[in-house]
Amino acid sequence: MSQSRLRRAVVALTALPLLALGAGQAVAAPTPAPIPAASQVTAIEDEVARTLAASLADPALRERLRSATAAAPAGAELAPLAAGLSGPAARGLADATTRADLGIAAAKGLGADLGPLLRVQLADPSMRAALDAGAAPLVATAGTDEHARSVRAYDTAGRVRGLDAATLPTRPVYLVDIDTAKALTAGIAVLQRELGTRGIAPAAQAPTTAQAAGWWGTKITSIEVNDDEEPWFKGAAEMFSLVSGFGLDGKVRVDSVAMPYLQYDHTVYYPNQILVNWSNYKYNLADVVLMEDDGDTNYLALAQAVAAVLLTIADQGAYIPLVNAVLAALPSNWWTDDPDYVESWYTLARTSTGRLNGARANGWMTVEPYWVSAL
Repeated sequence: MSQSRLRRAVVALTALPLLALGAGQAVAAPTPAPIPAASQVTAIEDEVARTLAASLADPALRERLRSATAAAPAGAELAPLAAGLSGPAARGLADATTRADLGIAAAKGLGADLGPLLRVQLADPSMRAALDAGAAPLVATAGTDEHARSVRAYDTAGRVRGLDAATLPTRPVYLVDIDTAKALTAGIAVLQRELGTRGIAPAAQAPTTAQAAGWWGTKITSIEVNDDEEPWFKGAAEMFSLVSGFGLDGKVRVDSVAMPYLQYDHTVYYPNQILVNWSNYKYNLADVVLMEDDGDTNYLALAQAVAAVLLTIADQGAYIPLVNAVLAALPSNWWTDDPDYVESWYTLARTSTGRLNGARANGWMTVEPYWVSAL
């Protein structure tokens, strides 16, 4: 979806009178114009791709990478590739990977102790035969801009090679990418912790007598996202939902729900996943915003931005849709060619059942009430 179309969709959705916010002000920065997380992550990945390409002039490293990606076609960790090897190429790759893992964790608002985040994979399985036959590979990044017309790749001499984004290359290409499943798990924990600190996602309380026997939930039985077909250089998406409503204390509540299985568009998934725990909500209605992490999501900034807006909304004794508020809180750089906002559903009720189309007509899910019994 183009930027203009996406913005028009947001304007149509945003109707609540909200206080002005500056999402960019939520993250402390040493300069008035901090570099967006997307730019930081892209620059780090690009530097690692260039370093990895140059290191593949070392036959031992090239063979180790070929074997590692064959054993793990979905992506092999980049950090162990240089382990145990000597020489400047191995040392340079090890140093660059260590710095990159720390830099990406910081850009995404994650802890420095998260461990290796970068991985590498072959862009397409059809390239394996040429690689095994000895063809010299290129190295690129699984970029965040799915509408790019060209992809920058590097050869073993460090030279830039432009690749057509719309056509699968005949030459083998390795893609440097983030382990988004690992980052998503850590990011959800950051989201929930930061929202809880600001009173947006209160800690679980002791169950009442009525809740002791169990609670009602809404279960997703199937879900699909419709989007433009992703180009060859894009990795699988990692998605999560922000479920919002009013908690039992009358304050706005947001629960983040990881949905790591929801990776590709035009694919129906059958997760049987609990989306809403209704015992945590005051009203029989809640809203859902579906997000995706293509590698550039800063979870700390997201939590701070969402909290800044939702804390201005008070319970007026009736259900108030909160999708608009969540959308208004998103940092402005998320409304670019790579939409971190995917879909939204208004007024999900405890009794909702069957197929629910999203407000953007970009996805649907089927749900059903589900009783969770106490043990």
